[in-house]
Amino acid sequence: MSVADALRDATVSLAAISDTSRLDAELLMAHALGIGRNDLLLRQRDLSVPVTFAVHLQQRLAGAPIAHILGSRDFWTISLAVTPDVLIPRPDSETLIEAAVDHFRDRAPTTILDLGTGSGALLLAALDQWPDATGLGIDASAAALAVAQGNADRLGMGTRARFQLGDWAAGVTGPFDLLLINPPYIATDAPLAGDVLHDPASALFAGADGLDDYRCIAPQLPALIAPGGMAAIEIGYDQGQSVSALLRAQGLGVSLHRDLAGHDRCLVATPGE
Repeated sequence: MSVADALRDATVSLAAISDTSRLDAELLMAHALGIGRNDLLLRQRDLSVPVTFAVHLQQRLAGAPIAHILGSRDFWTISLAVTPDVLIPRPDSETLIEAAVDHFRDRAPTTILDLGTGSGALLLAALDQWPDATGLGIDASAAALAVAQGNADRLGMGTRARFQLGDWAAGVTGPFDLLLINPPYIATDAPLAGDVLHDPASALFAGADGLDDYRCIAPQLPALIAPGGMAAIEIGYDQGQSVSALLRAQGLGVSLHRDLAGHDRCLVATPGE
């Protein structure tokens, strides 16, 4: 079977479980061949289907996320190693970086704090955006921190990023120019589907209303945001008002940013009103 035929058949099969079936098939084929997707698209007439493609395809059809099969995920301008110990970085979270770029359009942040760093996606994307900045990533999972440190080292940011175990910002002294925060925000009894089923539960669930971690984080922020700085906080699509109220109760100014799908996705908190 040719690569083109294999991709066509895989696309049909994957359509039952994925809204991006063609992309999934191409990524799996490129991974099996050990080349990039662009190379695959340019050279597919000259390539043969490797045996491992069928293995990867069956893994995906069984529900395994593409990021876990490939072992990596692109995010913003970087590529990150991803394991089941961390939340899979998603394009929606790039809204936080976009909000930070907008806020710091006339200057660059030099100190960055990433709360709930996971794979290090937000911190390392910010450090790539601002090459003179340094940052600290906090997570409650030692396994996640190992993934984040490995990503920092592979990206050549090991001397600019440091990581430590922690309970949000407890014991952290600021201030920081930029805070990046992606806490769990799914209600405990909310139904789940898709790749999120494979994310660590500790990175997803936050009590009966999904707000438990925001209630913990909000009081910590006023002392951590430097004058002229900001905190970019990811929220669920229906949590804009509730989380904004928690932030304003701490005397913070709040503005809302939407993701590419038009959903409420990021709150920017700044000192004062």
